[in-house]
This record gives sequence, structure tokens and C-alpha cells, in this order.
Amino acid sequence: MSTALPRIEARPPASDRPDADTAWRARVAGAGRALRQGWLQIFGIPDYERYVAHAAAHHPGEPLLTRREFYLASIDRKYTGRGPRCC
Repeated sequence: MSTALPRIEARPPASDRPDADTAWRARVAGAGRALRQGWLQIFGIPDYERYVAHAAAHHPGEPLLTRREFYLASIDRKYTGRGPRCC
């Protein structure tokens, strides 16, 4: 009694599939962004782009600080003891 096995089609190599290459690059870029964000948070370095995204989502219509104003406020908050701190 012989049963025929289903035929398996060969997949082209990953280099011949542009969608696989694009997906891989997107995953690597996402991992890089997550790593950068974690690094900034660990060392307390302010992230202006994150501030802008938060302000747009949670405080629409309010004026945004310029990049310079944002960093000056961050430095002031860090070294004067005002604002949220863990230590």
C-alpha cells in the first residue's frame, strides 16, 4: 500500500523576495528605535519627538515648546529639583 506524499513547492531564496527584505529592515529599524528610546530613558535624556507625539495626542490645541525651550525646561527640571524625579 503506497501513499503519495504531497508535493512541496520550493520557496525562492529570501534575496529574491523583496517583501521579506523590507519586513526584515522594518524589524531591525523598530528594534533600533526601541533600543534608542530605552537608552534615553535610562540616562534621563529628554526626547523631543516623544514630547511632540504626547502633546499632539493628549493636549491638542495647546502650543508646543520649541526644541530649545523643551531642552532648557528639561535641564531646569533636572537640576533645580522641581518636577518628577526618582531620586
